[in-house]
Amino acid sequence: MANPPVCRIMDYGKFRYEEAQKAKESRRKSSNVSIKEVKFRPKIGRGDFDVKVRKVDEFVREGHKVKVTLQFRGREMAHPELGQRILDQVLGVVGQIVKVESQARLEGRNMSMVLAPDRKALDDAAKAETAVPLADQSAAEPAAEPAGEPAPATGSAAT
Repeated sequence: MANPPVCRIMDYGKFRYEEAQKAKESRRKSSNVSIKEVKFRPKIGRGDFDVKVRKVDEFVREGHKVKVTLQFRGREMAHPELGQRILDQVLGVVGQIVKVESQARLEGRNMSMVLAPDRKALDDAAKAETAVPLADQSAAEPAAEPAGEPAPATGSAAT
């Protein structure tokens, strides 16, 4: 121990500011991944299924993990294979951009599986999406009409 004790005289306001900046920088570098949950039922309709799968896809593309839960009621518990089929369909749609973090398993009346974004596959998909519209533009333009024939009139004309 030094005699007299060694101390450092400093501006406390400046010290607090620098500490806050360090904390802010470390928070900025960390990614905060949350788990989103999407719930399905075994007798889900095609339209509802498509909407929910689109939400799963959106959450995964934002970088969130997604817990896909299938809820059973009453006699539906006798047929867990129906739930497994729904989860397989979800995986079939978004399977290219996700990794299955935990396989589907039955817990009481719920069957759930956790999907995590696959960074490499997401980057590849993003590159493919930006390349496709450029190639489709030439194919999307309608062919020119022959010069000799006028275009058919649209609308109703009294003759």
